[in-house]
Amino acid sequence: MDLAVLRLFRQVANGATVTETAARARLTQPALSRALRRVEHEVGAELLARSGRTLRLTPAGHAFARHVEAVLDRYDLGIRELRELVDPNAGTVPLAFLHTLGVWLVPRMISDFREGHPHARFELRQHGEEGLVAELFAGTADLVVTSGDPGLPAIHWQRLLVEPLYLTVPPDHPLARHPEVRLADAADETFILLRPGYALRDTTEGLCAAAGFTPRVGFEGEEVETLRGLVTAGLGVALLPAPRAASRAPHLRVTDVPSERDIGVAWLAGRELPPPSARFREHLLSHR
Repeated sequence: MDLAVLRLFRQVANGATVTETAARARLTQPALSRALRRVEHEVGAELLARSGRTLRLTPAGHAFARHVEAVLDRYDLGIRELRELVDPNAGTVPLAFLHTLGVWLVPRMISDFREGHPHARFELRQHGEEGLVAELFAGTADLVVTSGDPGLPAIHWQRLLVEPLYLTVPPDHPLARHPEVRLADAADETFILLRPGYALRDTTEGLCAAAGFTPRVGFEGEEVETLRGLVTAGLGVALLPAPRAASRAPHLRVTDVPSERDIGVAWLAGRELPPPSARFREHLLSHR
């Protein structure tokens, strides 16, 4: 069976339309339909059923799609390893990281690494912490840069740096005139937090508890810069990293609790990383 045809099947199985898949492959739609029918003929089962303008997997299709995914992943991994054996200074590093770190830390780390390894390539993905752990277990990322130790036996984590967190307040807030503040002074404020499942949410709630109160939640979001925008609009306060671009919302140093978070790199314990990823890991750990 042609691997190229299996890749087409995988795209359709993952929800792409025949029109989209054919366009990406530079095929006509009839040619793609014939290719998919050849797959069904070879396996001896109907894999796709039309539902309106889209194709849906049949029960047999779902079963077959799992094996196709595994076959293609193993093939791609084999090609990658062979290329890295031929040219050990090249290769690809699959890396996932927190959204906020894509603004400053990750570009700097990659740029520094490529000074010594100019042919290295990176496959980059961004997530919250739960998504980063999923990338490791799925094998789609060799390394993840995240906040805090995931605390799972299957994952090894090492700290790279400690990032301060500041009480971020609206521009016209009474506390905005002060360069530093006790977090306890914000006990009566409305807090804007990331949704549950994000480490910064847990960190914020833990620091507020250490300061003697439970934060009153007004809004929840999924990105730090969204939270910063809501604070700027006067909708509440938040504990956030320092802005990496101009911001109208003052950020105040917290004095009564250790307002900070750990940033570290994680990988699957017991797994030998491919050479490019291993080199990048060592680069990160040696430049802490």
